[in-house]
Amino acid sequence: MARQSAKASNSPTKEPQKEAPKEPLKEVPKAASSQTPEPTRNAPSNEQIARRAYEIYLARGGEHGSNEQDWFQAERELKLGRQ
Repeated sequence: MARQSAKASNSPTKEPQKEAPKEPLKEVPKAASSQTPEPTRNAPSNEQIARRAYEIYLARGGEHGSNEQDWFQAERELKLGRQ
């Protein structure tokens, strides 16, 4: 049975395959390209927040257990423009 299926796949088809109609390519404006947007002043980067949170951690004396509070405080300060 394997020989029959191999012969069937090698035989030419009766109807030629039709190609799909080709549509012209649309140009994408350069401004709409998939580049990452630049951070705005009100949206500090994670790296900036992490650095400020570490400064807050050191200012507290390096005590563990308040990393989320440090992160939220750093994020709040950076959004308001304070450091």
